[in-house]
Formats: sequence, C-alpha cells, structure tokens
Amino acid sequence: MMEERVALVTGGSRGIGRAIAVELSRAGYRVIVTYKENVAAAEETLALIRSEGGQAEAVRFDVADSSESAAAMEDIFSRHREIQVLVNNAGITADGLFMMMSEENWDKVIQTTLKGFFNVTRPVVQRMVRNHRGSVVSISSVSAMMGNRGQANYAAAKSGLIAASRTLSTEVARLGVRVNVVAPGLIDTEMIKGAPVTRIKEIIPMGRLGKAEEVAKVVRFLCSDDASYLTGQAVFVDGGMY
Repeated sequence: MMEERVALVTGGSRGIGRAIAVELSRAGYRVIVTYKENVAAAEETLALIRSEGGQAEAVRFDVADSSESAAAMEDIFSRHREIQVLVNNAGITADGLFMMMSEENWDKVIQTTLKGFFNVTRPVVQRMVRNHRGSVVSISSVSAMMGNRGQANYAAAKSGLIAASRTLSTEVARLGVRVNVVAPGLIDTEMIKGAPVTRIKEIIPMGRLGKAEEVAKVVRFLCSDDASYLTGQAVFVDGGMY
C-alpha cells in the first residue's frame, strides 16, 4: 500500500495559492486547502483538483487567530498522521502611505503573514522533525526587497517571512526538514486587478506579468527530492525585477 503524501496550503482558495494546490496535487499529494471566508472559491479549488483525479479537502480558519489555528491544526492531525509539505501562502494587503496608515491596517497585515506563519508552521514542523522529513515553503514577495510606495506593512511582513524562514532552516536542517521561500513579482491574479498593467510591464525586464502557474512550479520543485540540498533560500520569481 502506497503511503499517503499530504500537503497543506494556507490561503489556497484563489490566485497563487490555488495554482500551488493544483500543482502539488499533480505531484501526487493529497492537498489540504485552508481559507478564511470564501467557501465558494475553496470549493472551486477542490473541484479543479478532483477533476484531474486528485484528492483534496478544505479547512476554514483564520491563520492570524491563535485559538482558531490551534483547533484547526489539531483537527487536521487527527485525520492525517503526517504532513510532508507545508506552503504558507495566506496573506493580505492593506496599502496606504506609512504616515497615514492606521494601526489596524499595520497589525492585520503583519498578523496574517507573520503570526500566521508561526501559528501553522510551528505545529507542522514539530511533527516533521520527529519524522525526520518535510519541506516548508513560504510565499513572500519582491516587495520584501524593493521599496514600493504604500506597502510598508506588506513589505515588513514579507521580508520578516524571509528572515524567519532562513533562521528556521538553520534550526531544522540536520533534522531532515528543509525551509525555503518563494518571492513572486507581479503576477496576473485578482490582487492586481485595476492596476495600470501597461505601466507595470515597463518595470519588468521580461516585459510581462507572471502567471500563478509559474510560481506554483517553482514551489513544486522546492518541495521535491530534486531540491534535496536546497534550504534557507529565497527564490525570486519576478521576471528579473530584483
């Protein structure tokens, strides 16, 4: 009997998260998709995976909420003994010039990305370490390294994700667990709807927006045995911007 391989993708109901969930399903994983509110989008992701013969399930919780996360993770582990792959994709934006930014908008962006990383990654890595195997990939952004007006909160959260991941990678490398980051550039998803695409393309050396599937394929590689000697890295999938 073949061992079930399980991948957990936070914020996997739409955009890059959905593409990652589909790609990992194609790689043979049973995919657990988490979402905060949009059950219809989550169900659509599951339908896409199942239409290709994959196995998937959706779990609703807010990664920024410690008690919700703890309960959800306990439920997941009651049904799945081991998670081999974790992708921290959940994140939000609340843009605005720093000197006029509300404390609420600062906090909720930091909480979702960084507290969410803590709330989900810690229990998963504890089990990965016991099993001496596992791969964690967190989704950052080119904004972590390039100044972008109106995104101080987002940049702080995404650069913090890189630093936390690199540190964690040094702690668990000898225990069979790899920790990496993928930092997308400007990707053609709902997040950039309404943006001046023509002007945006001018700042991308490749002259086009990226596709969510292009990010997903890099994540799939990092989770695979082909990347077995790769940890503590941040891979920028940005068409040459950084």
